[in-house]
Amino acid sequence: MGSHLSVLGQSFPPKPNFRVDDIPDLTGKVIIVTGANTGIGKETVKALLAHNAKVYVAARSEEKADVAIKDLKGSTGKEAIFLKLDLGDLKSVKSAAEEYLSKETKLDVLFNSAGVMFPPKDLLTNDGYDLQFGTNVLGHFYFTKLLLPTLIATAKSAPDGKARVITTSSSAHVLSGLTFSTFKDGPARKKLSTADLYGQSKNGNVVQALELARRYGSEGIVSIPLNPGNIKTDLARHMPSFLRSILNLFLYDVEHGALTQLYAGTAPEAVELNGKYLVPWARLGPTRKDARDPKIGEALWEWLEEQVKDI
Repeated sequence: MGSHLSVLGQSFPPKPNFRVDDIPDLTGKVIIVTGANTGIGKETVKALLAHNAKVYVAARSEEKADVAIKDLKGSTGKEAIFLKLDLGDLKSVKSAAEEYLSKETKLDVLFNSAGVMFPPKDLLTNDGYDLQFGTNVLGHFYFTKLLLPTLIATAKSAPDGKARVITTSSSAHVLSGLTFSTFKDGPARKKLSTADLYGQSKNGNVVQALELARRYGSEGIVSIPLNPGNIKTDLARHMPSFLRSILNLFLYDVEHGALTQLYAGTAPEAVELNGKYLVPWARLGPTRKDARDPKIGEALWEWLEEQVKDI
């Protein structure tokens, strides 16, 4: 019951104390935002560009990303850079990291912001994983792993000695534990609903981000998972329309949706939040108890490592 009450509190948060105007000047910072052609990701890029960061828009569709980049240039006067990334295809993830590293020698902040929600259950990743877990968790894990040496090197030379990995989870992470036998397609996965699988993937985001914090905090990595709030984006496109119309009555705009991750990724004081979980708007909040269990974190990390070792 406690978890559900805390989710309710996060659904109707108090007014934010942090505003986009509070973001410091980001001149010289290099940042990647995944899923940045739309929704919260795009809004995040807009604020980062407006504060002089060099930003890579990591997305599957070059066509959609180009439209977003043009639109962002119109509103900020700054041009983001496209990085082709399909999180549902591990070879594409590897190519994206290689492409980035051929252009840049530093990475100050990685926003793991992309996500899929409630896709038809028969959809899998190119590698045969549940589409939600494979995209939201495994794809982001591999991308982060490939960029980790650069993040650590950047932290060493940064004035505050830190580089940040910000992972967008959801209040839905409290709804589902991790059942390893459902990460790939099979009988156990088929028994779960798309909502179960979504909750599990968002829990996986938290578990993986907290394990990253435990493993690499001493090397200057600040890993923060968060719930961005209940936000009006096209993430809900697979929901039945009647449900969507009810939900829309309780949703906030994308400007609010980007606030918590912008705080985590840019506020000077947020470097002290390695291994903490944030809720709307830029506040510390509770997670599922088992999401903080180091044994579960280690088990998930080892499973993820196993999946990507031969890509």
